Amino acid sequence: MPVTYCCVLCGLLKEKLNRMKYNKDFKYDLKVGQVKEEELGEIFNSKTIEVKYDLQALKTNNVYVEYFSRGKPSGISKSIADFYCFCFGDTFHLIKTSTLKEKCRKYLNSNRDKKGGDNNTSKGILLPLDELF
Repeated sequence: MPVTYCCVLCGLLKEKLNRMKYNKDFKYDLKVGQVKEEELGEIFNSKTIEVKYDLQALKTNNVYVEYFSRGKPSGISKSIADFYCFCFGDTFHLIKTSTLKEKCRKYLNSNRDKKGGDNNTSKGILLPLDELF
């Protein structure tokens, strides 16, 4: 399946890429690209991904990460997915679930911890988009 969209990889993949040294040689760049393609392929073929489409993200510059609904843990609190993928506009942003939990945890009981969902029966964190990158 050809990938025709922008995908921001999880912190682990970005960290590996940052450790690779820059080289103007196309053969080197090709190898670096192929390593990243393989890593992304491994994620898509052997990991679980929870996909969320956020219609408001580009307007609010936040994604809503639900963790509680109708009196019980839900969303990220119950997710068994290895990764979360947030879709907004024509981009897809991939992040490890464990990393997403860490980023959201600091906002519990803050002004970013909001009611939402149908009839405001859920609770979630408004995570700034720039924290996904």
